[in-house]
Amino acid sequence: MRGRQCLKSLYLHKYHPDLRDEITPAQEAIFQTGHTVGRYAQNLFPGGVEIPYEGLSITQQLRQTAYAIQAGGRTLYEAAFQFNGVFVKVDILHRGEQGWELYEVKASGELKPEHVDDVAIQCYVVAGAGLPLTKASLVYINKEYVRRGDIDVAELFVVEDLTGTVSEIQDLIPDRINQMREMLRGEMPSIDIGPQCSDPYDCDFRGQCWKDIPEESIFSIRGRLPNRFELYREGIVQLQDIPRDILSASQLIQVEGTLEKKNVINREGLREFLSTLWFPLCFLDFETTYMMPIPLFDETRPYQQVPFQYSLHLSERENGELLHYEFLADPGTDPRRDLLESLLERIPDNACILCYNMAFEKGRLSDCKTWFPEHAEKIDTFIENIQDLMVPFRKKDVYQWQMNGSYSIKNVLPALIPEMSYEGMAINSGDMASSAWFAMAEMNDPEEREKKRRALLEYCKLDTLAMVKILEKLRTL
Repeated sequence: MRGRQCLKSLYLHKYHPDLRDEITPAQEAIFQTGHTVGRYAQNLFPGGVEIPYEGLSITQQLRQTAYAIQAGGRTLYEAAFQFNGVFVKVDILHRGEQGWELYEVKASGELKPEHVDDVAIQCYVVAGAGLPLTKASLVYINKEYVRRGDIDVAELFVVEDLTGTVSEIQDLIPDRINQMREMLRGEMPSIDIGPQCSDPYDCDFRGQCWKDIPEESIFSIRGRLPNRFELYREGIVQLQDIPRDILSASQLIQVEGTLEKKNVINREGLREFLSTLWFPLCFLDFETTYMMPIPLFDETRPYQQVPFQYSLHLSERENGELLHYEFLADPGTDPRRDLLESLLERIPDNACILCYNMAFEKGRLSDCKTWFPEHAEKIDTFIENIQDLMVPFRKKDVYQWQMNGSYSIKNVLPALIPEMSYEGMAINSGDMASSAWFAMAEMNDPEEREKKRRALLEYCKLDTLAMVKILEKLRTL
């Protein structure tokens, strides 16, 4: 599958794995999620025999698989097969009424083209190893499923029959394998960067292949830009070489700002934004769980983010005292009701609620309204009263060249207020916050747990304090 995306990536994977990019907490969570989904999917065909991967050689795995089949096993998990130099592990192998059936499990919420290739190569190897298949299917997440009590795996998963689709491309597979094998016998392929670096997956050798691309380049320009790779192949990489007539007004501000170290302040637009705010004025930020395919709590759906923490700065009147409130749920518990009730208690009636990228906070409040309809009226008021501090930066009414085209608060804050930054914090991103909250539930050391808790509170507090300081700066501008 790696070779299908990029032959150079496959070569690096085999011969230079040390050049792989460092795994981020978000990627680690994705890997763990995949394992969890696989475990749940096994319950579609319970009572099977698992063929372990860790601690066994390929030969041992093949032998255990063959033995389980010969012993009359009806379901195998992670069954091992090898043919034509290709080794596969089948997520679920089940003996149905018509014969053996293959099931590939994905944490995705839809069937994607690359999944067909994945199932096809497994069918090729299993059949080539001497086990005929009567059916091949993809198992993926039903995005409409709502948890009520224990997970209902029959409702959680969609099982899509791909037998006909994968059979149509079986004849293509030997040539693909031969091409990859021939490539691996030679020198590293001379493949330049291109769309394959992130399609269908972000390549984990991106850092190696993109190391000669300057930080400020045609690829750092924000927003849609046609034919970036065509321009790159024509030798247009540096910002100064980009034709100005293909840039939008916003992109032109970024490019000229970077090249000329030029800032933009549209005071009229800024005054218009500031006029939309009123007191009491709240600054609100949520931290939420990952977009997990297995719903954590009752009445939640796959990939639904559940808020477990908030930070709230509050000013009752202009030049009034700045108050701070915060909430962090105990890890391993359902945080929703306690978080919402705390928020309802803290936010004054008809307060202006300032968020950064308000769509996120509005979405989480809308979820709360679904979960707790008895509070719908007040939550609706909250949603109606939300304003977005991102607006003047997205519209480029305020632009500092150090933002590099971004209006993320992580870029805006140090550009406007150099003494404040997320750099050096123990937790400095939403992904890290989510990971930390889940990790706390597994910690037995009270000191480590408390250290993690303080880091979570510090990070979320900075999100809202950053908004306070950014708004102060906008007013001076």
